[in-house]
Formats: sequence, C-alpha cells, structure tokens
Amino acid sequence: MFDLIVKNATLPDGRTGMDIACSGQKIAAAEPNITAEAGEIVDAQGYLVSAPFVDPHFHMDATLSLGTPRMNVSGTLLEGIALWGELKPIQTVDQIVERAIKYCHLAAAKGIGAIRSHVDTCDDSLTGVHALLEVREKVKDYLDLQLVAFPQDGLLRSATAMENTVRALDLGVDVVGGIPHFERTMADGAESVRLSCELAADRGLMVDLHCDESDDPHSRHIETLAYESQRLGLHGRVAGSHLTSMHSMNNYYVSKLIPLIAEAGVHAIPNPLINIMLQGRHDTYPKRRGQTRVRELRDAGITVGFGSDCMMDPWYSLGKADMLDVAFMGLHVGQLSSRADMAWCFDAVTTNSAAIMGLSDYGLEKGCDANMVLLQASDPIEAVRLRAHRLAVIRKGKTIARSAPMAFELTVDGQTTTVNEASYAVTG
Repeated sequence: MFDLIVKNATLPDGRTGMDIACSGQKIAAAEPNITAEAGEIVDAQGYLVSAPFVDPHFHMDATLSLGTPRMNVSGTLLEGIALWGELKPIQTVDQIVERAIKYCHLAAAKGIGAIRSHVDTCDDSLTGVHALLEVREKVKDYLDLQLVAFPQDGLLRSATAMENTVRALDLGVDVVGGIPHFERTMADGAESVRLSCELAADRGLMVDLHCDESDDPHSRHIETLAYESQRLGLHGRVAGSHLTSMHSMNNYYVSKLIPLIAEAGVHAIPNPLINIMLQGRHDTYPKRRGQTRVRELRDAGITVGFGSDCMMDPWYSLGKADMLDVAFMGLHVGQLSSRADMAWCFDAVTTNSAAIMGLSDYGLEKGCDANMVLLQASDPIEAVRLRAHRLAVIRKGKTIARSAPMAFELTVDGQTTTVNEASYAVTG
C-alpha cells in the first residue's frame, strides 16, 4: 500500500497514462497501471504532472514592499536601488518575515518548490539576513529556500560589505553573491568578482553574481566571472544572473565570450519579466529588448534557467509568483517560437533551474522527492501557452494545495456551452 498515487498523468517527456506512487516523502514507482491501494488517490485525468517549478533568482527581503516609502517614478534600475536604500533602514525583521511568508504561501500554491533568494548584506545590522534565515526555517516543510549573500551596494563600493557578507555566510547563508557592474570602476568590478569567487572557493560554496545588468556593451564582468571560475575550478558551481549587457555587445566579441562561459561551466539566469521592464530605458527608438542572448547561450550547452526576480517591490510593481508567466515572457522576448524552443522554456523554469540550484532528488522518477504539480494542460507547450491553472500541488507525498478545474459556461442563443482553454490542442 502506498501513501499517495497520482493516476493517469501525462509527464513532461511525453509519456501518457502514467501513475506515480509515493511512499513517505519519496516516489516509489512511476509506471502505467499501478493497481496497489493508497491512502490518497489524485486523478490527473490525463493532464500534465511536472516536478515543481523552481525560481533561481528572487529578492525575498524586498517582496511586497511596493509603495514603501514611495514609488519608483522613473521605473529604472538605479531608482529602484536608491529606493531600496531608503527602505532598508526603516524595515524590521518582523516586517520582512511577514511579507516573505505571505509570498511563500502564494509561491507554494502556484507550484513553486524551490527559490533562490538574494538577501542584502550592505546593512550592518543584517536585518534581511536574520529575517530570511528565520523564513527559511519556517517554510522548510513546503518550500526549499536557498539564500545568496548579496552586497547590493557593491562589495568594494560599500565600506562594510565584505565584512558583512562574510558574517552572513557564517550565519548560514548558502551562496556568495555580488554586483560587479555597480562598483565604482570596471577595475573594482573585476576585483569584486575575484574576491567573491575566492571566498566561495575557500568555503566550498556556490557563486551567483548579478552580472552586467546594464545596457552598456562594455560591461563585461561575465568574462571575468568565467575566467575566475576556470582558474579556481568552480565548474558547475557558478551562475551569472541577468547578463543583459550581452544583448548590446558586438557579435564578434560574443562569439569568443560564449564559448568561454561554456568552457568554465558557468550557468546563466535571465529574468525576463524584469529585464524587459528595466532595460532600454535610455533608448529612444529602436529600443533594445532587454534580455540576454538566451538562444545562443543555450545552444552552446550552457545551462539557462529563467528567474522571476521581483514581485511588487522597488523594481517591479507587478507579479504573482507564477513561473509560467516568466517562461511566457522569456519565450516572446527571445523569439523562442519553434515547438522545441517552447518546450525548452518549460525546462527553463523546472529542470534547468533545479540543476543551477544544485537540487538533489528532483524529478519524477523512482527515488526522487515526492514533490510535483498537476497542471490543467496536455503538455509543457500548452502549459506555457495558457500559464496553466494549477489543479494540485504535492509536497513530500502530501497534497498541500488543490483547485477545481478552470472552465467557463458560455450561453449563446439559449444554448450553454462549457469552454475549457485546455481543450484546444494542435491538430496538424
């Protein structure tokens, strides 16, 4: 007897009629026609069952703070940073915890199973660090929260940032962060990359730098990040987030740069919603699209995962903790329009991002953690097209969120028809 069986599921790899049996917190079997009894049966009715969504880039210490102490009038990255500097001194640990827990509840209900959140370390009191360490403990039963020590004001530009970043790591923060393009000079930016990577190498940690979040084609700290990753043997443990300057670099330079990134095993984390909103602000027309070269990075064998970055904070006033919104925007901005491209965009918010975060036992095979989401869609492409309705979220072998199927009743000339978005499929 199993604790839970999901019956008649379609899996992201195309297998249909699959049953997924869970014992305790693990998947015990994934195969057609499991006949054993179970404490709970979830009938997938042929809909898509996926491993959880994964958000590899977020700022949980700022989430849901929109309007405090004021709004970002210009909508720019730099005003957002300035506004965050005004918010930091007036927010408390309890306020951050309350906002973050509220966000985590929404994220879990939307099928997100893991989040990597950057937390500011340029605050001598480490208010955000203490808050998110508390949140990590509170949400551990339904969400994996990985924290990045992030010196928002610059590792070298802010006088106590290095000391505070080390303190944060000593307190149990998981990943070394940075923001080299915000240092005072290009040379300082390169030095901050070196220091961040050496700190991670010494401690056996991963690295995730906000890297070249700019429209400036001369912001090339990803080159330094690839070099330091190679020099220190950090292959597979390093990510460059944003990388938006790459959309403005000349093609010849990029033809050299991308192979260097691939050779160093550095991952890429574009953030489509926020990149398309913040970048190109100094352009008239034509305006740059604001997203890095996703297709070229992917085709070079680099692991690319889409992050959501923000929700209702100094940088972005929208958002709803929906990784399918992120994939949908990434698809459009990157013109990833082939069937294979669109299916890959689903991978960019699931398996790819799980690999970047180093999540173990992630997936739908026997022995994996019994974490999954049931979507009202027939396949990954339809899930992205519809930003599919979540029917059930399962965590550690137990259903933690459930919703009725989404449908509409349309009455025309006295005839009532049920309309279900997920019933429209490719016919050719």
